[in-house]
Amino acid sequence: RAPVRGRRCASSSMLSVRIGARGGARALARSRGYLTLGALPEEVSMVREMARSFAETELYPVAGHTDAAHEYPHKQVVQLAELGLLGMMVPENFGGAGMSSLAYAVALEEISRGCASAGVIMSANNSLYCAPLLKYGNDAQKTEFLTTYAKGEQVGCFGLSEPGNGSDAGAATTMAIEDGPDHFRLNGTKAWITNAHEAKCAIVFATTDKAAKHKGISAFIVPMDLPGFNLGAKEDKLGIRGSSTANLILEDVRVPRANLLGKPGEGFKIAMTTLDGGRIGIAAQALGIAQASLDCATKYSTERKAFGAPISTLYAIQLKLSQMACAIESSRLLTWRAAVMKDAGEDFIKEAAMAKLCASEAATMCAHQCIQVLGGMGYVSDMPAERYYRDARITEIYEGTSEVQHLVIAGKLLKEAAKANIPMPAAPHKQKH
Repeated sequence: RAPVRGRRCASSSMLSVRIGARGGARALARSRGYLTLGALPEEVSMVREMARSFAETELYPVAGHTDAAHEYPHKQVVQLAELGLLGMMVPENFGGAGMSSLAYAVALEEISRGCASAGVIMSANNSLYCAPLLKYGNDAQKTEFLTTYAKGEQVGCFGLSEPGNGSDAGAATTMAIEDGPDHFRLNGTKAWITNAHEAKCAIVFATTDKAAKHKGISAFIVPMDLPGFNLGAKEDKLGIRGSSTANLILEDVRVPRANLLGKPGEGFKIAMTTLDGGRIGIAAQALGIAQASLDCATKYSTERKAFGAPISTLYAIQLKLSQMACAIESSRLLTWRAAVMKDAGEDFIKEAAMAKLCASEAATMCAHQCIQVLGGMGYVSDMPAERYYRDARITEIYEGTSEVQHLVIAGKLLKEAAKANIPMPAAPHKQKH
């Protein structure tokens, strides 16, 4: 396995697997015809094959144990870092691999296909921690709080949701009060935080001006070893059990003003733009779970015999496999399209919401149908189908529920329609007889 970061693979005729240099990525993004054929650029295909090989050899064999033991896959996360997959879109000068969103999406799908827990750990560090720091942080903040995380030497987390709000991100009750000229004092609780027990730093959203409502929310870079920063117990979850999820509890945590991310009052904007990009990652994770479900169902159907022949010869089974494959391929193209638009600097909000919505619902459907194909074997832990079913469910919830995605999509459609000002078709003329 050759690391992605800044190195060349001997097996690829010395072609660099880094495609994320700004000019190259944007030039690639402007030429999107390959998406209609479902083909990837050669360099991205190389990244995909590398991630697939790693997932099959290092993740798939331990995924069942990771889930059953609720165990963080530390060894495999270290290997992800060595491959350059924990800071894929961060430039090399800040410790990352300098790659495109498209490369990130295809790699994350393969990692999630091997182990969904490893996928969400990778996604949270890339999309929710590194991405907002890269976009809104100054050079000093990037040097101190981004470089080691993009290298994967440490992982970060994203503190937005609270016990009293989820989809209503603007209703933050965590407060940040100025404490002298150079500090803020933070108090509050953040809920459902991925990587909470392994992270060393958190991006925390807190209200600095209550009267301004969502425009009074600011973002802070908060090292988790500061006095007053505590963790809640790990949540006992339905799925994705290898990643820790817990509350962040802040009690008079004194944060330097220099750790303010962006400008005061920009927190809500930072959170929303971060989630827009993060939805591409969750779509990729969902695709990995969906593809694993289809792989499991297909293999089982060719080996399981009933009525004197493999059950794959039955129309009812073939229908399920066909429906699963169609849902996966259409969701994959939506995901790639959103990623390529992001790389091109285009407005990708609607497309990312579509990708996340369709891919997450495809994951749930495919996992459900996988169990149906396996029958009783799908209901026991001897086979991975029941794990896929449990892992898939969260993809319709975190980083924006399916219901929220519909709101985002419809909102953008209505704005586009108003801007286009398309006239209503005239009523048909009625002839008199």
